[in-house]
Amino acid sequence: MTERIVTRHLFTAILAFVLAASVSAQTAGSGRAARNEVRTASLKSGLLGREVNYRVVLPRDYKASKTKRYPVIYLLHGLFGHFDNWTEMTRLAEYAAAYGFLIVTPEGGDGWYTDSASVAGDKYESYFVREFVPAIDAKYLTVADAKHRYVAGLSMGGYGAVKFGLKYPRMFGLVGSFSGALDSPIRGEENNTLRPSIMSVFGADDSAVRRENDVFRIIREMSADKLKIVPYIYLACGTEDFLFQANREFDTLLVEHKVPHEYRELPGTHAWDFWDEQLREFLRVADARLRRKN
Repeated sequence: MTERIVTRHLFTAILAFVLAASVSAQTAGSGRAARNEVRTASLKSGLLGREVNYRVVLPRDYKASKTKRYPVIYLLHGLFGHFDNWTEMTRLAEYAAAYGFLIVTPEGGDGWYTDSASVAGDKYESYFVREFVPAIDAKYLTVADAKHRYVAGLSMGGYGAVKFGLKYPRMFGLVGSFSGALDSPIRGEENNTLRPSIMSVFGADDSAVRRENDVFRIIREMSADKLKIVPYIYLACGTEDFLFQANREFDTLLVEHKVPHEYRELPGTHAWDFWDEQLREFLRVADARLRRKN
């Protein structure tokens, strides 16, 4: 199913009212909104050659559970950000209280969730796929299959989430991108802010690393059979965002190749108020899709 939503002011207002009423009902008499527990932990990475921090937001009944296992959402941060951004800059712990997800926020440096073309030790794609996800499944009470494992992110993290979903389609059941920098491997000299990190990670304009991590190329070159197993993709971008055109073009490409997804564009810039709203919306979408599958 492909859903394209380009005007949703009324929907947003109604959703905000319903969510506000729900939170109010859950926390009546407590004086504050319920919040899930947030823990900071670390993983010793052989691939990155250092101890790497991450945060985990535990489901409300996690401590009391002995055998219950939980679906997982990985939230990826953006360029110049860190693992603690999602819990510090949004109301993630509060929003999560309404759901049963275990939510993990890994560290991605400025590495574009890619194995760097120029820095041998910066293997952020291999780290996430080969070390981090298996370590989370081993340490926490997760349901360790694609149907119960989701990945989403903002800006650089939106690009990373989409790329992981396309390159490892049997690993994730849902992908989310908020203001995704989806065209990062094919950007030229015109963007001075992104260019240094892009050159460091992806290499020269004609490098193999650029070609192999270009999500537009990956879609265009996928066989019909592989396209059938691509996870459902949720895209959202603000109309005043400098990445708006790239997101529109990626939506068009997904429509052309009949990739199941939904695309939402609405007023907004490349800023935390937009990402906070989209986080709340993605949790709702993730929960609805999980219930539909179970």
